[in-house]
Amino acid sequence: MALSADSVVVGITGKCYVGATTATAPTASDSVLTGFTELGYVSADGIAHALDKSTNQIRGWQNADLVREVVTEATETFTFSLLETNEAVLELYFGATMVGGKIEVNPASTGGRKSFVIDVVDGAKVIRHYIPSGEVLAVEAQTIANGEALMYGVTVTAYATDGRTSDAFFSEFE
Repeated sequence: MALSADSVVVGITGKCYVGATTATAPTASDSVLTGFTELGYVSADGIAHALDKSTNQIRGWQNADLVREVVTEATETFTFSLLETNEAVLELYFGATMVGGKIEVNPASTGGRKSFVIDVVDGAKVIRHYIPSGEVLAVEAQTIANGEALMYGVTVTAYATDGRTSDAFFSEFE
C-alpha cells in the first residue's frame, strides 16, 4: 500500500448526540438521525475513545512456551467534557430527568442505558460512531471558578448488543 497523506484524518469538528435505546439506528455516516438530541460543544480536549482488553496467557509446561492468549475482559468507552449547560447535558451528567427546572441529584444514579452517536468530521471525511446501548458510569468533578466555563465530563461505557459494542461508519463525500 502506498503512503497517502490524504488518508490522514484529523478530528477538526464533530457532534455528540444522545437518544433512547429505541431511537432509530443510523445506517451510514450521513444518515439522518431520528430520536437523538445534540449535546452541543465539547471541550477542546476532544473525545477519548478507548478499547481496553485484559488477557490471560496460557503457557505450556515445556519451556514455559506461550501457546495461546485469550481475551478475558474487554470494554469500550468514550470520554468527553461538554461545555454547554442545557437540559440534555444536565440530565446526562446527573443521571436524572429534569422536571420543572429541577434535577434531584443522587450520586448513584446513572440515568440508565441510552444510545449515542459521535460524528468526527475532517472536511469531506466523516467517521460516525454509533453506540446502541451505553451508560454514563463515571463523571468528572466540576471546577466552578471565575472566568472558567463549567464542564460536564462524562465517560460512556458501551454495552454489547448483537455481538458488538458500537458501529463505526466511514464516508468520504465529494
